[in-house]
Amino acid sequence: MNALDILQLLSPELILALTGFVVVSVDLAMRRRDEGRTAATIALLGLGGALVATLLLAFAGTSTVEAFTLAIDPYSLFFKALAIVSVGLVILASISFMRGKSRYLGEYYALLVFAALAISLAVSATNLVMVYLGIEFLSITSYILASYFRQDLRSQEAGVKYFLYGAVAGAVMLYGISLLYGATGSVDLATVGALFSAEGDQRLLGIAAIILLLAGFGFKASLVPFHQWAPDTYEGAPTPITAFLSTASKAAGFAVAGRVFMVALPNLVADWTAILGSLAILSMTLGNLVALKQTNLKRLLAYSSIAQAGYIVLGLAALNPGGDFDGVGGLLIYLLAYLFTNIGAFLVVMAIEQHSGSVDLAAYNGLIKRAPALALWMTLFLLSLAGIPPLAGFFGKFFVFAAVVERNLLTLAAIAAVNAVVAAFYYLNIVRAMFFVESEEQKPVSVAAGLSAALAISGIMVLVIGIAAQPFITWISRSVEMVLVSGM
Repeated sequence: MNALDILQLLSPELILALTGFVVVSVDLAMRRRDEGRTAATIALLGLGGALVATLLLAFAGTSTVEAFTLAIDPYSLFFKALAIVSVGLVILASISFMRGKSRYLGEYYALLVFAALAISLAVSATNLVMVYLGIEFLSITSYILASYFRQDLRSQEAGVKYFLYGAVAGAVMLYGISLLYGATGSVDLATVGALFSAEGDQRLLGIAAIILLLAGFGFKASLVPFHQWAPDTYEGAPTPITAFLSTASKAAGFAVAGRVFMVALPNLVADWTAILGSLAILSMTLGNLVALKQTNLKRLLAYSSIAQAGYIVLGLAALNPGGDFDGVGGLLIYLLAYLFTNIGAFLVVMAIEQHSGSVDLAAYNGLIKRAPALALWMTLFLLSLAGIPPLAGFFGKFFVFAAVVERNLLTLAAIAAVNAVVAAFYYLNIVRAMFFVESEEQKPVSVAAGLSAALAISGIMVLVIGIAAQPFITWISRSVEMVLVSGM
């Protein structure tokens, strides 16, 4: 493989890295005179270029190719596309929301681009050291972004709590990596998978490593019991960053966990699927029950995000290569639907927060009269989160639940179904407030152009994925096939 081939394979990462540095340089050269609009434009153009490069690789029939310690395969390219789109929507919505809230908006947009780069590196990693570095790179950018409102005590608290939990989770994950290295003498995922046995002392060592690794992966995915940072961080962080943390950052945790467990620990599949099934039950139940009592929309969506992580991890718990419904394929479909659905919900929260300064449920009373479009968009996103057909969220839940049933994990399926009903209650409670509760405020809600565009993209994709799902299912099936072939 020559240098030109390597440059082409790594073009998404190279474009993102170059874009981040250009954004910072241009913003400094302009002395921040335009409140970051030029920086945001450059960031969006760079993300667009990286997305085009990613899709060209994805649909050019690229098989698994390894460059340095990175795998360029359909699995990693799928998650790169998700990350780039998610960050692009966040930046588009941030242009008006962040205006006047900070002097350092160029750095803000650059950090978001670097966060997309970190996810791209992490989801491609075929080496345990690279996995750790990718996760830590993402974490460092996220700590800064969560505490970006320097004069806001809640934002500072969000960043500090996120950092403290992240530092501990990263250290624990590193211990898990050291156990695998000590047992096999290698940090290459495929080599570890070939050498690690499921018998005797190695099995006990492997179970310990799985639990330690899950501290890092579960922290990014906000799985119980690694979720404690999420509600306070989601509430205190700038709302666009909350949207990012609940989607792209979460997807990175699941992507890395899937590759590491399937490639490095295929002989312990029975053990890690059982552990993940237990975490799914805890996450779904705790997230939904606590969300029932929330009146702050950011905290409510934080606990909803924890519950959604429980549904998503069912895909790995119901791993079933060769079955009619493979759990990993269900996981990818769920994440694709969840990305547009959850970002869309947070975009509506941003619009209401920008208008009223509040994120409480009371601010949504009578929204159908003050902002009919926002009320309808929010209803669409909430129904998708609840799994109502024919929206994108329905297909995510359908494929994950079908994989669980096909694996004959009926108790797990029943618990998930009950939790879906509980979740529908608090989602519909927001709809009730928007449509059937009178509001004293009558002033119409105005929405900035960038935020409106991001809302439209999210809403249209929720409908398209739900109504015309087959092209996405085909793409996902091919992405899953590659990683299963290399690992299971």
